[in-house]
Amino acid sequence: MSDKDLTMWTVAAEAPALIGVVGAGIMGAGIAQVAAQAGHAVRLLDVREGAAAAAIEQMGRALDGLVAKGRMAAEERVAVLARISPAADVNELAEAALVVEVIVEKLEPKQALLRQLDALLPPGAIIASNTSSISVTALANGMQNPARLVGMHFFNPVPLMKLVEVVSGAETDPDVAAVIDRLARRWGKTPVHAKSTPGFIVNRIARPYYAESLALLQEQAGTPAQLDRALRSAGFRMGPCELMDLIGHDTNFLVTQSVFEANFGDKRYMPSLVQKALVDGGRLGRKVGRGFYAGTPQASGPVAAPQQALPTLGLHGQGGLVEQLASWLTYKGLAFERESASSWAGLQIGAMQVHLSRGRSAAQLAFELKQDELAVMDWPVAPDRMDALALVFAPRSSAAAQAGVADVWRALGWEPLLLRDAPGLVVARTVAMLVNEGADAVWQGVCEAQGADLAMKLGVNYPAGPFEWLALLGAEPVVELLDGLFEAYRSERYRVSPLLQQRRFGA
Repeated sequence: MSDKDLTMWTVAAEAPALIGVVGAGIMGAGIAQVAAQAGHAVRLLDVREGAAAAAIEQMGRALDGLVAKGRMAAEERVAVLARISPAADVNELAEAALVVEVIVEKLEPKQALLRQLDALLPPGAIIASNTSSISVTALANGMQNPARLVGMHFFNPVPLMKLVEVVSGAETDPDVAAVIDRLARRWGKTPVHAKSTPGFIVNRIARPYYAESLALLQEQAGTPAQLDRALRSAGFRMGPCELMDLIGHDTNFLVTQSVFEANFGDKRYMPSLVQKALVDGGRLGRKVGRGFYAGTPQASGPVAAPQQALPTLGLHGQGGLVEQLASWLTYKGLAFERESASSWAGLQIGAMQVHLSRGRSAAQLAFELKQDELAVMDWPVAPDRMDALALVFAPRSSAAAQAGVADVWRALGWEPLLLRDAPGLVVARTVAMLVNEGADAVWQGVCEAQGADLAMKLGVNYPAGPFEWLALLGAEPVVELLDGLFEAYRSERYRVSPLLQQRRFGA
């Protein structure tokens, strides 16, 4: 790399450097809009006749809405649109300081375009791909100057979503990634750096959010509505089933297949037979009016009041979740006795032991402890905002004791979600797997812990990042739950990340 090239690369981060965008779909148009709003001249190219002009026209209507709401001045709207022009062919991008590729998510067409841009653009221009799952290293194969190719993965809708994954392939020059970092910040985005591995950060760490609910559905542990409510209650904007309906099951299934195949069949990323059946049956989600739901799922109703006087309460064990429970019981005015030295963690509700999930079924625990009156509760990761929490009961627990637990749940503001006795319930196994996946990403050098947290909160609106959950929960209960799931299913899917094991031992 020459000093001249570095100077030209740096120019790419400054307005009014010319930006080229290839692909005038929703993502490409959004990138063009963000660049123009930051002061850049933009040339928008699409192989479909009239597609670029139509995208600019649609952008004008979207900006009209911002003007009507007082979020943009009319003069600014005019200036933004004046900076964007449709390009007739790729040669009109020859003077661009940066070209962002946003075409079909397939390796061969992207490689062909990137090689064409590599031959066309001067050595100091940067080429970026908005790929969400294809290896940047593979995309660079065949380029004469692969050092200038970098992943610049935006999230939809581009004008609103803050995250940009800056993805470095094996040949990407660190100075190029640094320039894209500065450029993203100028555009009002938050860049997070990732190594080019399958799924990068967000699409990798997010896989368990879908996969664990799909596994529970295959086991008939609960309904889509129950699983969605449990995870919405834990702070997620949408439950996994309604989110897959929104994304489209065909799209979500293909991404899962891509990550699974790219990881050589690692069971952690295995596609689901439940989702494949939906795809095969044409139940693709909201875009066709039916998926897990027909249309939009109904909102949850209010939590019912307790039916009778509450049983006596005890709080057992130690740890982050126990302290969460203690604070919430106190806030709700429920008297309880503390048993911090207890051998188990959870609530004693009358005669019923309600254990915080450790990845074991209620039936197994009841057998091992010789305790008929036993239940397992999901993880109350955010008790102050939860309106529902899952429960499973041991086979021989009495109806009267179960009713007492349900009344305590309602007194705490939680609707009891009664599931089939599947190990790990819903929130516990999902959060534990998200933490585990984040830990593995950091262990393998894909990203830093802070980057993983930022990516998941900004890219998919999670209520916390994997390492924030780890700080709340501690490594011990996460590892214990994953070990319980491994014991129950005998599947490498639940193997514990070496980083989590080290955290468990205080390293």
